[in-house]
Amino acid sequence: IAVVRNGATVDGVSTVSGGDGVFSLPGVPSATAVMFNVSVNGFASWTSEPVTLAPGQYMELPEIKLAIAAINTEVTAIFPEELAKEQVKEEEKQRVLGVIPNFYVVYDHNAVPMTSALKFRLALKASTDVVTFAGVGFISGIYQAADRPDFRQGAQGYGQRYGAIYADGVSDILIGGAVLPSLLHQDPRYFYQGTGTRKSRALHALSSPFICKGDNGKWQFNYSSIGGDLASGALSNLYYPESNRGANLVVNTALTAAGGRMINALAQEFILK
Repeated sequence: IAVVRNGATVDGVSTVSGGDGVFSLPGVPSATAVMFNVSVNGFASWTSEPVTLAPGQYMELPEIKLAIAAINTEVTAIFPEELAKEQVKEEEKQRVLGVIPNFYVVYDHNAVPMTSALKFRLALKASTDVVTFAGVGFISGIYQAADRPDFRQGAQGYGQRYGAIYADGVSDILIGGAVLPSLLHQDPRYFYQGTGTRKSRALHALSSPFICKGDNGKWQFNYSSIGGDLASGALSNLYYPESNRGANLVVNTALTAAGGRMINALAQEFILK
């Protein structure tokens, strides 16, 4: 409680009320207009009408009722598309040991669904990353040593293997990670579980090639992933040696991709984070 005169608080004339709200203010200046200002945390302040006291006058103020203070709340709204874009930007920074791309993992269980544009953006980011090119080169060397598939040896054979392996990966990522997820409204990312028993987490990881989260937030059969694996295997028949073509190439390519996805998901759950 303070006394105000001419818009300024009068020095030395203020007090704090007791628990019952009662207070007294001796020494209030007389023969000049003053106002009494009462303030309490959480309530709007109260100021009396101007009062002029005579010397030695005793005055009792009427009952003072304080209103609850208005609360100013500021809310910043953002469209889901913008939020999804920010989430993908963060995912594009995810790398194992700071090097190996780990873009397709979601740690927020309530992540906003990606737009079709973001699905294609993430697929292109993964397929054109410099580490992806290096990884394809390493695998091509292994295939060259094993003489599989039936390309010739030497630099030309290595180049053919490099192109075939890279084409397999790009077609799988684009079809299974962008085209089909956009058409079928499915999320191509792996949603990290992180809680529960080791068994439930392992089952969650192993089921990832077959179960995915839809853009509606519900779990559903992963047509996108399986379709991408099969389509990639079918396209392989266009550029693999004739001796390696056929239904076996499609099946083996799809099974290899699904198996790799399982291994990666297990590593996500128990090692990489």
